[in-house]
Amino acid sequence: MTTFVKNNTAMEKKNNKDMAYKTLSSEYIFRRPWLTARRDCVQLPTGAINKEYYVLEYPDWINVIAITTEGLFVFIRQYRYALGKTCDEIVAGVVEEGEEPLHAAQRELMEETGYGEGEWTHLCDISQNPSTSTNLTHCFLAKGVRKLSGQHLDATEDIVVNLFTRDEVLQLLRSGQMWQSLMAAPLWRCIAEGLI
Repeated sequence: MTTFVKNNTAMEKKNNKDMAYKTLSSEYIFRRPWLTARRDCVQLPTGAINKEYYVLEYPDWINVIAITTEGLFVFIRQYRYALGKTCDEIVAGVVEEGEEPLHAAQRELMEETGYGEGEWTHLCDISQNPSTSTNLTHCFLAKGVRKLSGQHLDATEDIVVNLFTRDEVLQLLRSGQMWQSLMAAPLWRCIAEGLI
């Protein structure tokens, strides 16, 4: 077995170069509430110019690993049109303008599943693709949630709530049936760190 030792001091000394691009021009090519795309002309620190650097602007997102007082994981099942698959997922959603990520996470959990309360922990912030997307996904762990109401779904949502054991969640991850990487990453982190 190979052991890797992280040397923060050496890494900090090696990687402290500012490598920011300079924006020379920017043009919006598509602006809608759920998707905004722009084309930038940027100059790299090397002097090279990329005339067509495409950036997707999204609002920040949240996701929630919710575990009931009985130790079951609150999942939702819904059809994902772009992939053409019906998927088992943790709760996720958009952070509304002016809303705190924790409030958005608690709101989405209640709306999509009817579960709430519990002890909430902020796990991490991750990016779907830092090369082309502007937003972050704020990941939360909610332990000890309980059923408080029915679902409060939008007209365009068709969501079924399922409760899974830890072993069933592990099976989803190991079998490659957890399609959304922004959901798989915090689940694997919680498993690796013994949080769940």
